Amino acid sequence: MKSRTRARSIALQVLYETDMANHPPTDILKLRLEDAPLSDDLAEFARQIVFGVLPLTQDLDQLIAKYAPEWPLDQITTIDRNILRIAFWEFAVFRETPVKVAINEAVELAKLYGSDSAPRFINGVLGTLVEHESEIHQIIKNRIAREARLES
Repeated sequence: MKSRTRARSIALQVLYETDMANHPPTDILKLRLEDAPLSDDLAEFARQIVFGVLPLTQDLDQLIAKYAPEWPLDQITTIDRNILRIAFWEFAVFRETPVKVAINEAVELAKLYGSDSAPRFINGVLGTLVEHESEIHQIIKNRIAREARLES
């Protein structure tokens, strides 16, 4: 497994456990990194994913539901939902990962952790979301700015 894929894999495990068991993400990340150590920059990348996705989970889910309505969120498995959140966050918020790379990495994670149909499903949903990337980025950017103003 490529090194950045390993970082995404650890982030996925943290997000999944946070979703399923509501365990503190900081503790889970620490344990996962003890079990599968990464270089400092890759550990930081995993941390960025986890703490980039978590505060935006509701927003990401709402946008997935809006732009991919043929896939109701309540019918998407927890693992697939978190794979989508990671990829979506990477190309619509983080914006340092090229869209094709984010989609390919998500499909790889789906092959590792999802069902037999998960890779095709993940690819289809993300393909739909990419068509609205700029609009989605603007919505999330506005939401983050709005929250920053409320916190000040």
